[in-house]
Parts: sequence; C-alpha cells; structure tokens
Amino acid sequence: MKPGRDDPLIPADELVRLFDALPDVVFFVKIRSGCYTHVNRTLVRRLGLRRHADVIGQHPDELFPDPLGTRYGMQDRQVLTAGRSIENHLEVHLFPDHAPGWCLTCKYPLRQHNEVTGLIGISRDLGRPDERHPTYARLMRAVEQLHEHYAEAVRVQDLARLAGLSIAQLERHFQRVFQLNPGQMLTKLRIDAAMRLLHEPGSIAAVGQACGYSDQSAFTRQFRRLTGLTPGQYRALRG
Repeated sequence: MKPGRDDPLIPADELVRLFDALPDVVFFVKIRSGCYTHVNRTLVRRLGLRRHADVIGQHPDELFPDPLGTRYGMQDRQVLTAGRSIENHLEVHLFPDHAPGWCLTCKYPLRQHNEVTGLIGISRDLGRPDERHPTYARLMRAVEQLHEHYAEAVRVQDLARLAGLSIAQLERHFQRVFQLNPGQMLTKLRIDAAMRLLHEPGSIAAVGQACGYSDQSAFTRQFRRLTGLTPGQYRALRG
C-alpha cells in the first residue's frame, strides 16, 4: 500500500532511536555538504567516541583516518551530486583497533523539491550464513570450491554444477543464505587472503598474484574499492 498525504513520516530522530538498538548496523544521515546530522550508537562507538554529539556536524575526513575519510567522502558525492543510490556495496570497515570487518553498505539520496539535499544510509555487518536453508549443504560444495581455488579463474557454471542447481538458482540461493552472490564471495575470499598476506614480508605484486590477480594495478583498484586503502596503505596502517 502506498503512503497517502496524511500518513505520518518518521522523523530522523526516531530512526536513530530504532537503529540504536542494532549493534551490527551503522545508521547515518548527512546533508549535502557531507556532514553528519544523525548517527546511531554503533557508529559512535566504532569511531571510539562516546556521544552522538561528537559526530554530528563532522565530515568523514574529520572522523576517519586518511585516506578512509576521503574515500567515504567520494562515495557520498556519488550519491549527493549524481543522485545515484548505492545498494549492497560489499566493503571492509576498519574498527578503532584497525581490525577489519566486512559489511554491506546502502546509501540513498534524500530529495526536496526534486533536488538532492542529503543522503541516508546503513552499513550492516555481514552476518552468519543461514544454515537452516534447504539448499545450504548443496551450496557449501560451491563454497568449498571457492575456498580451495580462489586464486584461480572460477566459473559460475562450474559452481552451479557442483551444487546441482541452475545458475539463476545458485545466485538466488547464494544471496539468501550468504547475503552475497558468488562473485562477491570470491572477491571477499581474495581480499581476506590479501589482508592476511600483507602482514607478512613480500612484495605487493606477489600478494596480488597469490590472491588471483595477475595485474598489480587491478589488484590495487579492487583492494582500494573494498577497503578504501591501497595495499601499501593498508600494510602501513596495520603494521
């Protein structure tokens, strides 16, 4: 049912109260300049701060270490300037101790009189798979293949065959059980391996090759798109 003219709109303050109860979800509202106007408790805590007021009015550049703040600001401008939504973007967030955590981010433009005046968004932690789903055991055959061969060229047709499903069924059930499609899971496994290897000696090119990237520039682009950092910056930050 579509809302009518007299249906109440939920104020942002009430949304904050709602999202304050969700420790695995970051919630935020920003104005056109990119500064925060509303945030939930999870974001405050992950920034290592104590009060919502410590975040309100701040820009990501002022809250996140460089170049993460710059990266988040660029992502915001995609929404604020072009008016394009970001849906279920897989990315890594770094916690105050610099430990990485995977999440899915959504950002949507807020409009007034057909002009974009801000954005609203969430980043939800990637949860555990739904082991009760009837296709879980079959999907795990495909997951095991990905774990064993993430550094190689993996074809979705082969994954579907292992699971005894069509490609469309595989992708639909994968999304339901793991919150990711097969391509996203492959990317996650590669970047997880890269983050581990970057703690060890060795060239960045060698790390990329070990994780399935024959082209170092392609590895750097993918790594930066998901983490906000280049492999070298991540190594320095986590070192």
